[in-house]
Amino acid sequence: MIVLGIEGTAHTLGIGLVDDSGNVLANVLKNYQPSEGIHPREAANHHAKHLVPAIEEAFEEGDVRKEDIGLIAFSRGPGLGPCLRTVATAARALSLSLGVPLTGVNHCVAHLEIGRLTTEADDPVLLYTSGGNTQVIAFSRGRYRVFGETLDIGIGNMLDKFGRGKGMPFPAGPIIEEIAADGSSLLELPYSVKGMDVSFSGVLTAASKMDAPLEDICYSLQETTFAMLTEVTERALAHTKKDEVLLGGGVACNQRLREMVDIMTRERGAASYAPLKSLCVDNGAMIAWNGLLMYDAGLDISVENSGILQGYRTDEVDVLWRQQKDLF
Repeated sequence: MIVLGIEGTAHTLGIGLVDDSGNVLANVLKNYQPSEGIHPREAANHHAKHLVPAIEEAFEEGDVRKEDIGLIAFSRGPGLGPCLRTVATAARALSLSLGVPLTGVNHCVAHLEIGRLTTEADDPVLLYTSGGNTQVIAFSRGRYRVFGETLDIGIGNMLDKFGRGKGMPFPAGPIIEEIAADGSSLLELPYSVKGMDVSFSGVLTAASKMDAPLEDICYSLQETTFAMLTEVTERALAHTKKDEVLLGGGVACNQRLREMVDIMTRERGAASYAPLKSLCVDNGAMIAWNGLLMYDAGLDISVENSGILQGYRTDEVDVLWRQQKDLF
């Protein structure tokens, strides 16, 4: 069976095609480029405009016909309401027109499952770092539990806000990473770890007001915030007694973050993994794969019950497709 997955929680429209052996047949991305932050309605209009062409492109890329599709999966939440409603409407229309089942996927869980599919990670702690979300997640007692998270804004959102204040285009993360490579002075910034949670608003304000060379500010911003994330991930690793860390989300493309987590895990005798960068960012392939796992576990939904869940928590999902391996 081939699954068509539609991602549309924020600025990225993704169309993915995955077969039941876990082969990614197509993974088409269409990104909304805001001038000053993401406007939800404008992003939704972008998705509506590009949906049909993106699906056609995915069919061509994957050499798939619409008659080959056996399941439609869509990002049900969390995300921006107008964007979620746009892709949900498209998914319902495709399910009805093709006469195939429908599944609604938790965006955060999908990041973890595509990592488990495409790396050697089996039962990892996930450090999930994206624009709207920052969480440390691990499987326990039938659900993906959140062991730590941001108390205010996501790490990607923080980087974009800082970059916007410095005149950088969206997304600012890759530009900050490039500028930071020329930095050498570690400037003092707020280090806000509160138990297992983190806070980025203070470090954003301090960095934005700092009078110093931009390369040193970018370098310090990365070193400080990534150290915060690595610390809480290490604590979750020790607490859960797991020996794998998986990176996910758009900020997981950052090479310095990967290096810091890799150093931490090696010092603990553990391992770290990260999917291809095209699978770290929001994408339709991860929605398709997670949708297939849910469908095989009996978690498909009717069109009538397919409403979006804008605040869909990671730990609300019954992970019936996995068996508990540890006693935690």
